[in-house]
Amino acid sequence: MQEYLSALSRLPTAFDLAGLAPEWMQTLVATMKTGSMRIALCQINNTVGDLAGNRRLIAAVAREAAARGADLAVFPELALTGYPPRDLVEKPSFLDRTQQALDELVKETGDLPLGLIVGYVGRAPAASPRIATNSAALIEHGQVLFHQTKMLLPAYDVFDESRNFQPAREQEICLFRGHRIALSICEDAWNDKQFWDRPLYQNDPVAELARKGAELLIVINGSPYHVGKRALRREVFCAAARHHRLPLVYVNMTGGNDQLVFDGSSFCVDSEGAIVAAAKSFDEDLVLFDTATKRGDRHDSLAIEIDAVYEALVMGTRDYLRKCGFTRVLIGLSGGIDSTLVACIAVDAVGAENVVGIGMPGPYSSDHSVRDARDLAVNLGIRFEVVPISGAYDNLIGNLAPVFADAPRDVTEENIQARLRGLTLMALSNKWNALVLTTGNKSEVAVGYCTLYGDMCGGLAVISDVPKTMVYELCRVVNRRKGPVVPENVFVKPPSAELRPDQKDSDSLPEYGVLDAILKAYVEDLKPPAQIAAEQALPLGVVRDIVNKVDRNEYKRQQAAPGLKVTTKAFGIGRRFPIAQRFFE
Repeated sequence: MQEYLSALSRLPTAFDLAGLAPEWMQTLVATMKTGSMRIALCQINNTVGDLAGNRRLIAAVAREAAARGADLAVFPELALTGYPPRDLVEKPSFLDRTQQALDELVKETGDLPLGLIVGYVGRAPAASPRIATNSAALIEHGQVLFHQTKMLLPAYDVFDESRNFQPAREQEICLFRGHRIALSICEDAWNDKQFWDRPLYQNDPVAELARKGAELLIVINGSPYHVGKRALRREVFCAAARHHRLPLVYVNMTGGNDQLVFDGSSFCVDSEGAIVAAAKSFDEDLVLFDTATKRGDRHDSLAIEIDAVYEALVMGTRDYLRKCGFTRVLIGLSGGIDSTLVACIAVDAVGAENVVGIGMPGPYSSDHSVRDARDLAVNLGIRFEVVPISGAYDNLIGNLAPVFADAPRDVTEENIQARLRGLTLMALSNKWNALVLTTGNKSEVAVGYCTLYGDMCGGLAVISDVPKTMVYELCRVVNRRKGPVVPENVFVKPPSAELRPDQKDSDSLPEYGVLDAILKAYVEDLKPPAQIAAEQALPLGVVRDIVNKVDRNEYKRQQAAPGLKVTTKAFGIGRRFPIAQRFFE
């Protein structure tokens, strides 16, 4: 059947094959004249490696799509295996079980009156340099009618697909019920040479499929979120639809997988480039689109980008915990803005009953620290415990005094306080089987204003990609949504680690508005110090000091807990700098 379909895909749609083809092909050609198809955009939250669970989820959503009258249910990139599977695809056992899961899905959905497009990890042709492919299958009536394999494999930022997958050499039109479909997998549709000034690849697979006579573009995606990504996607694919004069269906996955958060935000575009159907952001959804009327469901998404950032952090936290098997979390509540935000996110992610805040006052803690932390805990409805560290600190300093001899007090004594707090949290984590959420923001992590084995202790760095200035914005989002949950004093008091008398962050760092602007220019935009200083009217020495702090503290960041990516360039898998190196700005 695959050979018949491939040959037929090259014929004009009006070609009359009566008397020249088997009966099934005559029926197929007859359906070409109807011109109508209802497509279900199946935006799901799957789990990497959970082949049985993902299969059941796909089958259940396909049945819902069939009940709503869909002719074709489209699922995201690698829907069956989860994305990104990374080096799991190098295991032959993973490939064997993926094929088994695909076979079971084909059989399980054989009675449905619709087709399914499902992304999965396939096997590369024999003697290929790599053993796996990023592929998609068209399934109908208990058969796989068509396969497509991804051609363009990204190897930038958080992506490393060329490491894992064998690319396709060529691609063909997918013919389904008389519709000539250009089925494209994520990156293959992002290389529109009419859109980008500097396209990353020579090939444009969508343009090639359009030249082969496509009538509809279907793009399945595993496209992670960052600020502005939703708007960028719509701009890219609306332009592609206008360029090729074809309607376009864009289906993205949703959910959190390790450091990446996928927002969904699936949509359909008519041949004029107008959005005609849209799914929710940061939620599972099912949207129907009619190819005849060029209309579909439109579900609300988050129009304000700072709200989208908050939902990304909530979803990323929830799914990291759920998919790793944790139900409870611990947070060191200092009464500061950072731990406040992490607590608010945790409550929305797993419920107040599963969040415990720990106050750990030390010798230099202010009265308002515990008070503000306790007020927040009451407002959120979470358990709050106080475990002072002053006694342990005094004992440890006494024990170390003979060894320290006459050495002057310095950052060593400050870090001991942070490490005692880390020790306390990890002890409670072990005792209560709860995951510790770290509370350091991107601004602090960037310049090393954090303590290894102290405030960096934990299993997930929830806000490590959130600049300090955005932390304040997000806490305002919380109060706008929930009422005055965050005490006003948390907003107005000067940020401080409270590790020495009257300490303020501004003693060591520029004001956060200035710092964050420098960091964005250097970390995200890769601008050199002289350009940053000129553009922001800052002393060059100040800028150089900050960027060199960024470079010198790479060793800390590579020992940190994984964080959730929400900006264009996060510290983590998408930023790979050496530790032992001697290039400084």
